Amino acid sequence: MSTFDEMTVERGVVTQLRAYLAQAELPEDGRLPPERELSDALGVSRTELRKALASLESEGQLWRHVGKGTFIGSRPIDTFADIAALARRTNPAEVMRVRLIMEPEIARAAALTATPVHLSEMRTCVVRMRDAGSWRQYESWDNRLHRTIAEATQNSLLVGLFDTINAVRRAVTWGRLRTTPLKPSSDHHSFAEHDIIVEAIANRDMSGAASAMRAHLQTVERKLLERQSDAGS
Repeated sequence: MSTFDEMTVERGVVTQLRAYLAQAELPEDGRLPPERELSDALGVSRTELRKALASLESEGQLWRHVGKGTFIGSRPIDTFADIAALARRTNPAEVMRVRLIMEPEIARAAALTATPVHLSEMRTCVVRMRDAGSWRQYESWDNRLHRTIAEATQNSLLVGLFDTINAVRRAVTWGRLRTTPLKPSSDHHSFAEHDIIVEAIANRDMSGAASAMRAHLQTVERKLLERQSDAGS
C-alpha cells in the first residue's frame, strides 16, 4: 500500500471514530470501550484504531490514563489530577458558583469563534436532549452541549479548565439529587434555555450568549438547592 493510500485509510478511520463518539452513550466518566470492542464496533484493525486514537488525542479530543483507559475530552489539569480528593472538599453548591463564574464567559467567547461544525453539534445535542428516554441520557447530551460550547471557544486551556470542573461536578454524585420523574418532562426549563443560548451563539451575540447561559445556570442552581432542601427536610 502506498503512503497516500495509508493516509487515506487513516483519515477514514479517524472520521469513523469521530462519528462513533458523536453518537455513543458513554459512561459518566467519559471512558471509551476497550480497544478490542471499539475496533470490532468500527470494523477496523487494532493498529488502525490506535493511530486514529492517537490522532484525536493530539487534537485534545481524547486523553489516556495508563491502566484506566481512554477518555473523551481534554486531560484534566495536573494540579487537579486527583479529582476524587477535590470532590470530597467541595459540594454541588460550590460547583454551581464556579460554573456561574466561568460558563457565561465561555458562551461569550464561543459566540465569537464557533464554527458551523460546532453549531451543528450544539443543535444535535439540543434535539437529543428532548428525545432522551431517561435522566442519564439527558444528562449525557446536556454535558456534551456544554462541552461543545467550550470547544467552540477554540481555546485549549479554557477547555481543559472546563473539563476539570466538569469532572469534579460528576464526582460530586450529581445524579443522586435527581428523583422523579424518570426523564425530563416535555416542558423542562432547560429546553427553551438551551435554545436561547445556542441561537445567541449562532447569531454572534456575545452579550446575549453570556446572559442566556447565566440565566440558565441560575435556574439550575435554584432547582438544585430546592432538591437539596427537600432531601434534608
